[in-house]
Amino acid sequence: MQKLPAKLEKRLESRKQDNSLRKLPLPPTGIDFFSNDYLGFSSSEAIKASAAKLLQAEIPQNGATGSRLLSGNHPLFGKAEKLIADFHQSETALIFNSGYDANLGFFSSVPQKNDIILYDELSHASIRDGITMSLAKAYRFSHNDIADLEAKLEKFSLTSENVQVYVVTESVFSMDGDAPDLVAICDLSEKFQALLIVDEAHATGVFGKNGCGLVQQLSLENRIFARIQTFGKAMGCHGAAILGSEELKNYLINFARSFIYTTALSPHSVATILAAYQFLEKEEKNILLLLENIRFFKDQLSNNGLSERFIKSDSAIQSCVVSGNSETKKLSVALQQKGFMVKAILSPTVPIGQERLRFCLHSYNSSEEISEVLKVLSSFVKNMD
Repeated sequence: MQKLPAKLEKRLESRKQDNSLRKLPLPPTGIDFFSNDYLGFSSSEAIKASAAKLLQAEIPQNGATGSRLLSGNHPLFGKAEKLIADFHQSETALIFNSGYDANLGFFSSVPQKNDIILYDELSHASIRDGITMSLAKAYRFSHNDIADLEAKLEKFSLTSENVQVYVVTESVFSMDGDAPDLVAICDLSEKFQALLIVDEAHATGVFGKNGCGLVQQLSLENRIFARIQTFGKAMGCHGAAILGSEELKNYLINFARSFIYTTALSPHSVATILAAYQFLEKEEKNILLLLENIRFFKDQLSNNGLSERFIKSDSAIQSCVVSGNSETKKLSVALQQKGFMVKAILSPTVPIGQERLRFCLHSYNSSEEISEVLKVLSSFVKNMD
């Protein structure tokens, strides 16, 4: 077997030195405070049974057999995309294989040469990677900073009549768990004739009626150019969809390379998406349990003197800033040894000095589990101080 080039070995060694080397973990055991399965849908027997029935009735095969533009556009896609579009009050939906593929496909194909992309500095890696592949010029604005966004819109919106400005944000940010002022961003985008794109990955299934997302909770769906809904979080399955106009869907089918040049999702994956949405439409119990757990967690932060260490968030993501890869890893391991699965988020995933423990809350976490994990964390933190 040929050796890794020296320059790549050097990069790996650098990760080892700053204690940020990634490794694939073994299957976890313990109380789940780290997965994105906010509603417990990934282990739902009802969703599993419903998906199996759909498969049996609709399509007797395992694989997609090709891209959707060749042999892979099996009948379940049309049903799922219609249901998703109706559920999210959108003209259309186009399913991609993942949220990463959706963002890569959108941002690498939609903004054109000399266009301007203004994106929140904490936007997900998939958004930034897609922007990197674009021919457009991109500038970041300070996280959730409306004044900074307005200043940049004023600077770039009058560049040329042939320049289109795009504004990009997330409705819930994956590492901080906080949310922007979407109404204000909508107002600014309209004022400067910019097109707004919102990634709803961590809001779907959590906010809004039946988990429709933060955009619909705020009645903004008709004021946004495109929404990205992903299914690997609260929906408990896999894949993603871009919501928008019929013209946008047709454009993506023709120009989004991450859609065109990949094998389609399997019938089983699409059946699971369908079943999860059908369950979400008729069952709000899991969402109410999750929202109650979020409220209870925040109350317990105050009771344990931890509020100042946590980033302000009303979502299922609650992040305790520790600072330093080694210290954050040490705390994570200590919690895991007590039976609580809480993951360390290290630099370079987050900026140096912003390393953190990321608590993901679920509908199935008990109040006793929440109370206990924060008591344990509080005792560890006091010993650190």
